[in-house]
Amino acid sequence: MENDSFKYSYKTTLRENLGLTVYNCGYQKCTPGHSWGPAVRDHHIIHLVISGSGVFRTGGREYHLSSGDAFFCPPNQVLHYWADEADPWEYYWVGFNGTEAERMISLTCFSPEHPVEHFDNCEMMKSQLLEITRNFGSKPYQEARMVGELYLFLSGLMERADRPAAAGSSARYVEKAVQFIAGSYAHNINVEEIASHVGISRSHLYRVFVQHLGLSPNEYLIRFRINEACSLLRKRCFSIGEISYSVGFSDQLYFSRQFKKIKGVSPSKYLEKQSALPESTTPSGCGGVRQ
Repeated sequence: MENDSFKYSYKTTLRENLGLTVYNCGYQKCTPGHSWGPAVRDHHIIHLVISGSGVFRTGGREYHLSSGDAFFCPPNQVLHYWADEADPWEYYWVGFNGTEAERMISLTCFSPEHPVEHFDNCEMMKSQLLEITRNFGSKPYQEARMVGELYLFLSGLMERADRPAAAGSSARYVEKAVQFIAGSYAHNINVEEIASHVGISRSHLYRVFVQHLGLSPNEYLIRFRINEACSLLRKRCFSIGEISYSVGFSDQLYFSRQFKKIKGVSPSKYLEKQSALPESTTPSGCGGVRQ
């Protein structure tokens, strides 16, 4: 059989401090048996199968997929998927991350417990995924277009999920808490204050965060602050102590420990890596960083 496989993809630097950002996108007609994994990803990714078939394995379950099926690959979870030997699949995909990514996914039909969904008519989804890829690029207007198309794609999945946003729904509690954190992270807030703002108990807030985001409220708050710290570090304008205080940490040593726990390196090492990048790839600003 003639090999008609192809792949077209775009990948950009992961910007975890932004609200929502496209990490990679593309489409591929796979060769027979083409496989990815078993491995983990550090971002969210959704594939849409438009022809052929293949297998997706995650969470101890195996899914046999074909045209019209979409599968969600959550971050930090072992994944394995491969094309059928006789009828290899062709799929489109988009990978994304950012401080809003978990919340956006929680409002769609996908979750780590429900990673597969079938769509009888997927032409609109295919078109939206193709538009994301067509607008690829690192210029600000291109990034804005890619994210705009990603929002349209995710809004369609939210509409399908048809989850009510009533004040008493668990998703609404999470959304309200996330909005409060985004506006108050620089202050000395804690989980008790977040729960009070939302209007539920601390234990209830914990349950709905784990249910929708896979993180406790405190873990989410710390990660949000660390991501904001990364943004400030890349500007090369402020000392690490100033950044620590600016994102809500009163103890610089505790800030450094949490930073290394989440990012794998200390703030100073992260800064060194950023300083080693060419000037064109980092934000312009005030010249140097005071240690």
